[in-house]
Amino acid sequence: MPIAPKRMSFFSHIAELRRRLVIVASVLVVSAVGLYFLADPIFNVLIEPVRAALGERPIIALRAFDPMMVRFKVALWASLVLTSPVTIWQTMSFFLPALRPKEQKWFLGTFIATVALFLAGVAFCYFVILPASFEWLVDQSGNIMEYQAQATDIITVIAYFLIGFGVAFETPVIVFYLTYFGVVPYAKLRQNWRIVWIVIIVVAAMITPDWSPVSMGFLSAAMIGLYEISMLLVRIMMAKKIKAQRAADAELEDES
Repeated sequence: MPIAPKRMSFFSHIAELRRRLVIVASVLVVSAVGLYFLADPIFNVLIEPVRAALGERPIIALRAFDPMMVRFKVALWASLVLTSPVTIWQTMSFFLPALRPKEQKWFLGTFIATVALFLAGVAFCYFVILPASFEWLVDQSGNIMEYQAQATDIITVIAYFLIGFGVAFETPVIVFYLTYFGVVPYAKLRQNWRIVWIVIIVVAAMITPDWSPVSMGFLSAAMIGLYEISMLLVRIMMAKKIKAQRAADAELEDES
C-alpha cells in the first residue's frame, strides 16, 4: 500500500489527489467497458426486485438512443458498485498520512468495515426496499393515469436507491471517527440523541430519490439502528477516553 509522506507541499497534495483520482477513474472506466457487454444479464438482475410491482407492463424504450444509453447506464452503475472497494481504498489512503502510527493500524479494519457496510446497504435496498418502494410508487398512478415502465427511468431510480442506501450504511464509521477525533464529543451525542434522530430522518428524506414513506421510513430506521450500534461500539472501544472526558467535565463544573 503506497503511503505518501507526512509532510508535503500544497501542490504535492494536489498531485497526490490527482494520481488517486486517475486510478479510481481508470478502474471505473475499464470495468464499465467490460460490463457493457454483460448489460443484458445485469439489467435482468437489477429489475428483478421490481418485476412484481410492474406486473404485466413491458419495459419500453421511447427513443432510438435509449437502448444504448440503458446499456451504458447499467454498465456504469454496476461498475460503481463493483469497484467501490478500490474507490474506498484510494480515498482512505489519501488521508492515511495525516494519522498517527497507532491510528494507521486501524486502516485495514476500517477499510473492511466500510466496504462491508456499503455492500450491506446495497443488499438491504435490493432485497427489502426496492420491492416495497416500487409497489408504492406504481400504486400512486391510481385510476387517473397509466404508468409505463421506461427502461432509462427504472435503471436510474434503482441505481440511486442502491448507491444511496450503500452510502447511508456508512453511518457507524462516520460516527466512530467523529467521536474519536473529538469533532463531536460522545457525551454530547448521547445526551442529544433526539436531535440526532431528527437529523437522521431529515438526511434520509434528502437522499431517498422518491420521497415515499416506505423508503424514507426503512432508511431512517436502518440509519438510527446503525447509529445506536456505532454509539455502543464507541462506548466499548473508547471507554477510558470517555471516562476521562466525563471526569474533566465534572471537575470543570465543580470549579465553576
